[in-house]
Amino acid sequence: MSRSALGRRAAVTAVAALGAFALTTLPAAATATPAQIATSKTNGVTYLKSLQGADGSYAGSGLSNEWAFSAFAAAGTAAVDVTPGGDASKNARTVYRDLLATSAWPSSSPVVTDYERATLNAYAAGIDPSRVSASRNLVADIYRYWQAGEPGYFGPSGNFNGTVFAALALNGARTTSGQIRIPQALRDAVINRIRANQHDDGGWNFGKAEGNPDQLAAASDVDMTGAAMAALCVSGVPNTDPDVAQAKAFLKGKLVATSGAFNAMFGVNTDSNGWAVSGLNACGINAQTGDFLTSKGKTPVDFLISQQFNPGGGFKYLPSDTAPQAYASIDGLRAVAGGGFTATPPAPVTSGAPQWVAQPTLTSGTATSLALSVDDGSGNLKVCSVALTPTGTTTTLGAVLDAATAGATPSGCVSAVTPSSGSGQLTSLNGKANSGSNTWKVSVDGSSFATAARDKSIAVGDTIALRWGA
Repeated sequence: MSRSALGRRAAVTAVAALGAFALTTLPAAATATPAQIATSKTNGVTYLKSLQGADGSYAGSGLSNEWAFSAFAAAGTAAVDVTPGGDASKNARTVYRDLLATSAWPSSSPVVTDYERATLNAYAAGIDPSRVSASRNLVADIYRYWQAGEPGYFGPSGNFNGTVFAALALNGARTTSGQIRIPQALRDAVINRIRANQHDDGGWNFGKAEGNPDQLAAASDVDMTGAAMAALCVSGVPNTDPDVAQAKAFLKGKLVATSGAFNAMFGVNTDSNGWAVSGLNACGINAQTGDFLTSKGKTPVDFLISQQFNPGGGFKYLPSDTAPQAYASIDGLRAVAGGGFTATPPAPVTSGAPQWVAQPTLTSGTATSLALSVDDGSGNLKVCSVALTPTGTTTTLGAVLDAATAGATPSGCVSAVTPSSGSGQLTSLNGKANSGSNTWKVSVDGSSFATAARDKSIAVGDTIALRWGA
């Protein structure tokens, strides 16, 4: 598997909130001891620190090691504490945030996985993804790629990985208070697409399989199976769910008894094993016991640790390699540290550095975007990114809906709003009128749904969900 679209793999690597997905305590039966894992983490962090550019960067022209933020967080190191030569002014978090805020990032022809990658890594670095700057809202950037003609997919459906990593990013990168930002209707739509793409053997690969019997019957990929099962679990699907159980069985069937490695589509390697273990971690499935302890007493974590050079800390890609490789070191460390596909940033040790940084308010006159979903209660979910230029430090729901009516991406998210002005309660949206107890309600950043009124205050980076119902 190549990492072309997102670094070195075909599209993305990602990580899921560590608090929910990390393996915090390993049982006595585990073959890699807590001490061995602690040593692996310490040395792995040392190696990843050596990848930092002299300007403090992990991403930029010619440098694309930003997935290190996911591994740092899983291993307990805050990105703001990672500095070149001790120069705190060039700490990794600040430099990464500045990059994401630039208008030229990510490129002149971006794809959805650019924003998913950034969302997962910004979150792990302690940057609120929806409030990177007054103009950069990564959640809204992802919403732009909703496929209105194939609801539940993000980006072209043929590139199924874009939908998997949308689930990982939108569910894993929670608010700074730990709240899932997106509404259940959106989560369910994406879950349904992930389920529909599960192959007959229980796994997944990067391409679309839904509706294609030949593709569904094709062999799955270890890497994407790890990511897709993680996407289900981070979306709220329990690890007892039949589809997760089938994915687990698929991975079990790929184990090499003598090493504990997974025999991936392109052979045994650290990256594939890292993705698979991160998938198990995200689902709360211990990769060192039960189905993943081989007849020879080996586990996938054993294999990953065997790939690490110590005390240097880097991981090799292939067992036959004689030098560490950056991506393998990132994927290997994150998995050994118990991470899924993103992790809650740890508290920094740098004096005065906050756990999170975020744009505090809208900036009058600075164009921004907001993430909006509209659920009419009939299964007709619309999702879009709304561009607007605020005239103050906050705006209103009415102003957002007016902007969406004038133009949103994708189009058609909002076609009509009643009332069309003023500050009153919404009585009709997209031709659907309030009826008895069934009225339009609004949720912001995952809050409880409440009566939707035009004068509802909307702040920078808010993720807005409108729903018709009781």
